[in-house]
Amino acid sequence: MSQPPDLQEILAKAQEMQGKLGELQRELAARRIEASAGGGMVTAVVSGELRVLEIRMEPIVFEGGDQAMAQDLIAAAVNAALQKAQQMVQEEMQRASGLAGLAGMNPFGGSA
Repeated sequence: MSQPPDLQEILAKAQEMQGKLGELQRELAARRIEASAGGGMVTAVVSGELRVLEIRMEPIVFEGGDQAMAQDLIAAAVNAALQKAQQMVQEEMQRASGLAGLAGMNPFGGSA
């Protein structure tokens, strides 16, 4: 008959995993993800924390005077960058937590 797992051992493993996930969260938060719209006329850079860090626009965006087009390109670039960042975070967290049976957790609270 096998022995039940030692509670201290389980707690130690849980704390170790928690530390590893915290380290991964910090690493992901420091990453920069970028995406562009309009054939590269507008580029958005976001962090792994899903914060907009930078918006770059080619001068041609301003030359036409089409404010609606510029707004659409900015929104498209930001949304694309955020989507890429979310996917990257989800994949990395699933990879890190899959062995521990924690897949589906969102690193920033709530469920994925």
